[in-house]
Amino acid sequence: MFRVGSSLGSMNKQDNSDAEINMAPLIDMIFILLIFFLVTATFVRESGVEIQRPEAASAENKDAAGIFIAVTQDGDIFVDKSRVDLRSVRGIVEQFLLENPSGAVMLEADRNSMTGRMVQVLDQCRMAGAENIAVSTVRSDS
Repeated sequence: MFRVGSSLGSMNKQDNSDAEINMAPLIDMIFILLIFFLVTATFVRESGVEIQRPEAASAENKDAAGIFIAVTQDGDIFVDKSRVDLRSVRGIVEQFLLENPSGAVMLEADRNSMTGRMVQVLDQCRMAGAENIAVSTVRSDS
């Protein structure tokens, strides 16, 4: 039933070939994951100017907004660390909403800024089509 012969001789021979691991599929997978995360990541735009936010007892934490628009005490408007004109706010928000249709707009107005200026910025955001707009405040201790 069992044959003894050449098969035993081949079993005694040692296999001296080195085992290799093919790294190409692993590298391809890492690149695919990297591209996936870069494409799906949302980048937060900051206003780029330090302001003193007003206090509010009803302040609550919100998810990160997509774009921050700051109104300083002097009435200057900042988006992405650069000063912009009131007339360009609408175009900036429209462009942002084209890239992020469900994106939110966060208005950061200094506590000493004129309310009228903030309302003008708010109006420009709404005319651009923004529906999710919030005003940034600090929770008061009272």
